[in-house]
Amino acid sequence: MRKPGETHISEPISMEPDTAGFFEEPDDYYPPSPPPTSQVYTLQSGQTITLHLVGHSPLEAHHLWNGSRIISKYFETHPSEVQGRTVLELGAGAGLPSIVCSILGAEKVVVTDFPDPDLVVNMKKNILGCELLGEADGESEDSPIIADGYVWGADPTHLLAHLKPVKRDRFDVLVLADLLFRHSEHRNMISTIEATMSHNKTSTAFVCFTSYRPWLQHKDLAFFDLARERGFLVEKILEEKMDKAMFENDPGDEEVRKTVTGYTLRWPEEKCI
Repeated sequence: MRKPGETHISEPISMEPDTAGFFEEPDDYYPPSPPPTSQVYTLQSGQTITLHLVGHSPLEAHHLWNGSRIISKYFETHPSEVQGRTVLELGAGAGLPSIVCSILGAEKVVVTDFPDPDLVVNMKKNILGCELLGEADGESEDSPIIADGYVWGADPTHLLAHLKPVKRDRFDVLVLADLLFRHSEHRNMISTIEATMSHNKTSTAFVCFTSYRPWLQHKDLAFFDLARERGFLVEKILEEKMDKAMFENDPGDEEVRKTVTGYTLRWPEEKCI
């Protein structure tokens, strides 16, 4: 109560609303990231490879793509394509084709994906966890298979350096499995092939893919037009239809989405050493 003669000074009134905690997101605001999963690939010998997949990846590395399965099966039926040779895989994800190449007797395999720590660690985990690879650790230079990070189109010096122990300067075989849906990266992929594939008649880049968006199939195939423009010889080597589409509920022609196609890129004779 005021005493007579006292002046009352009101407390300043804040016009700002009380937002304490208003903009804080509750603990369950974002859905949790999917947990890592694993899939099993069965070799023609009946032996199995367990492949760990990252829980989620904006680079789609949390899938075991059909292209990687089919090109791995192709190498099993054509082992001379990789035996005693040096192999580089781009955008490998779980690294199945690379692991199969190493099991089949490739002299040196370098398995790569975007240099995200989770992706590279996961590739190494798959190498270490494969008993069929013996003492391979995916890291040391004397390991027959090494995992590393790489951005398509970038300087590949660090990848080529892995070939020093086997006294090679470039790779005999490149593997690109289910990468063509990234249309904006076609030029970078081909630039990497140019910079890393040895200039021999038998050097080969294997490109295996499905047109998961059938209405954009012409853009997938534009990769090969660009490869021809850059001087490569392009040949279709396989076509196989899966029992079902990988993403069954996706739109577009199901028959196209079930079909896996493989091509090779080779140097013309005038570019061979």
